[in-house]
Amino acid sequence: MAITLTHTDFNLPGQRSVYHGKVRDVYTLGDRYLAMVATDRISAFDVILPKGIPFKGQVLNQIAAQFLDATADIVPNWKVAVPDPMVTIGLLCEPFKVEMIVRGYLAGSAWREYEAGAREICGVKLPEGLRENEKLPSPIITPTTKADEGHDENISREEIIARGIVAREDYEKMEQYALAIFERGTEMAARQGLILVDTKYEFGKHNGEVILIDEIHTPDSSRYFYAEGYEERLAKGEPQKQLSKEFVRQWLINNGFMGKEGQQVPEMTDAYCDEVSERYIELYEHITGEKFMKAAEEDLSARIERNITSWIENNK
Repeated sequence: MAITLTHTDFNLPGQRSVYHGKVRDVYTLGDRYLAMVATDRISAFDVILPKGIPFKGQVLNQIAAQFLDATADIVPNWKVAVPDPMVTIGLLCEPFKVEMIVRGYLAGSAWREYEAGAREICGVKLPEGLRENEKLPSPIITPTTKADEGHDENISREEIIARGIVAREDYEKMEQYALAIFERGTEMAARQGLILVDTKYEFGKHNGEVILIDEIHTPDSSRYFYAEGYEERLAKGEPQKQLSKEFVRQWLINNGFMGKEGQQVPEMTDAYCDEVSERYIELYEHITGEKFMKAAEEDLSARIERNITSWIENNK
């Protein structure tokens, strides 16, 4: 199996703090910038799985950078530079404690709730008679709280505003931006023969302005179906051919793991990790229309620290 990066512990010039998330390690640099390192860690059901996925961090970082550039005319975003294939330098801002989940189709956890009888998700009413993976009448937003640890929780826009988690004016701006970015992502996916099924966006505030932060339209934050054969599979009630992390979740479910207490993560063989890596690269090539160029296999941690340090020194 190829080399993976599953942990970083840098000491960067001007570094104030580091936050190790499920997938990303975020270094605060002075009072202006963040260095976000997309590691090769993979999480599902809010659990970090025991092995890394080769080239996953590079895939996520490079897809996100492309889409941030491709949507900058719709919403200002945090991206400043990409000094390494696995790193984005961005503006330091105050993140909102919610994730904006936009759904164009009834799939994944939303379908599981609907199938169990729910006809309202996060305060959004759904019509009767929908099928799994069916296109919704129009895209909906089903926000979740952004948990520092443990599980994110579904929440309605009314509750977000009533509890003061986000001010009404800011939340309405986030809604407007989220739907506009989703529309752009849908158009870009369609040009590559893909359907953008659902995704998540995160926002923060910088100098009083709402801006888009973190990753967008990657296989970790989004679900894509192949457009070809979609209608036929829907009509037959067959699973859709998809490019997303859902296939990892499904593999875990099939092996008796859903992140619940007492459950054991099934063994991740090198062959399985390589298979997951190939799926991530496949999505990169489909969604960008470009050949994925694997970064040189070397000491990833040393290379990344060197590249970030060089950027800092050149941007004092």
